[in-house]
Amino acid sequence: MKGIGRHLNRTLEVWRTTTVDDGTGGEEVTTAQVGTVRAKVDQPSPTERLIAQQTGSRHSHNVYLSARADVRRGDELRGTDDLGNAQKFRVQSVIQPSTPVYSKAEVEQTQSQQES
Repeated sequence: MKGIGRHLNRTLEVWRTTTVDDGTGGEEVTTAQVGTVRAKVDQPSPTERLIAQQTGSRHSHNVYLSARADVRRGDELRGTDDLGNAQKFRVQSVIQPSTPVYSKAEVEQTQSQQES
């Protein structure tokens, strides 16, 4: 069976939020880049969109990754599309088929407010 690598046509940054003790009894929340992954970003099928809508999910895209990619629920994937537009995706879930040839992250695209 051939791998998915030849289909992964984008590089996305993986950002993860962590909580650390601040030394005074509180916590400090930080978001930091933890790596990059090769990916393929697709629109979900009409059936996937219907199921997401019925279950209240915010699933807007599928992101295909190598089976060993360290991407977790809650991570943010950042990159640019073919036109150079910045994109951010919040990972809702990550699944693998029974034979782990690839991982599929169901994500929600998030958009920043434009400054006036």
